This record gives sequence, C-alpha cells and structure tokens, in this order.
Amino acid sequence: MAMVSESSPRVGIGVFVVRGARFVMGERRGAHGAGTWSLPGGHLEFGESFEDAAAREVQEETGLTLLDLRPAAVTNDVFIADGRHYVTVWMIGTCTDGEPEVREPDRFVRHAWFAWESLPGPLFLPWVQLLRSPFADDVRRLIAAR
Repeated sequence: MAMVSESSPRVGIGVFVVRGARFVMGERRGAHGAGTWSLPGGHLEFGESFEDAAAREVQEETGLTLLDLRPAAVTNDVFIADGRHYVTVWMIGTCTDGEPEVREPDRFVRHAWFAWESLPGPLFLPWVQLLRSPFADDVRRLIAAR
C-alpha cells in the first residue's frame, strides 16, 4: 500500500441542502477559504459512504437533516496557494424543515438560503470549478426538480 503524503489529493464532500428552489450556503471562517461562500461539507472519513458523509457534515455544521441524498457532480480542486488538492463529490439532498444554525463557529460566520440565480460572493474555489464544469447545468436541473 502506498503512503499518503501531504500532497496527496483528499476527498471533499459538498452538499446542496435543497428546499424549494433554494439551498444553504455558508460564509467560511478560518484559514481555508476564509471570507468565501460554500455549501456545507467536509472530508470523507475512512470507510464512509458519500451519503453518510454528506448527512454527517450537514448535521454537524447546520443541524439540518436530509432526505433522498444522491451524488450530483464531481470537481477536481487544486488550491495552489494552500498546497491542497481535493476531489470534491457534490451531493444533493432535500431538507423539509428547520433553519440552518451555525454549529461550527470556528468554520462558518453564517448560513443562509440562496437560489442559483443569486449566489453570494466571493465563492469558494470548488464552486468556481463547479460553475465551469459540464455538471453545472445538470445540478441546476436537479435543484429545480426538487
């Protein structure tokens, strides 16, 4: 088995928490992406499914519970200045009740609901990559269908 180094890519999870035509985004705090907006998410843990990671991260960060989780897209995100490389698996799930809370104040300033047409800025690098990818239109359709 190969050794994992600091420069090895990690698997990140970004989660579209959808209600109607809107989804939750958070303003990031901390060293990695501070001041940018992103979806709830984090790292895939050893042995964890994408669905379990998405549900766990959303619960930890916002307190919300998701239904009908499924993969929506994937991006290859290299943070040159930070020396980090992620393969981000974008998941989508429905949230029928509750409002997002900031449960990790060291990582997020605030959470709010946004529509695709009114994204806040600046956006976290994986978002920029998603918008440039061939998956962007598919994700928009998946959100509209919920």
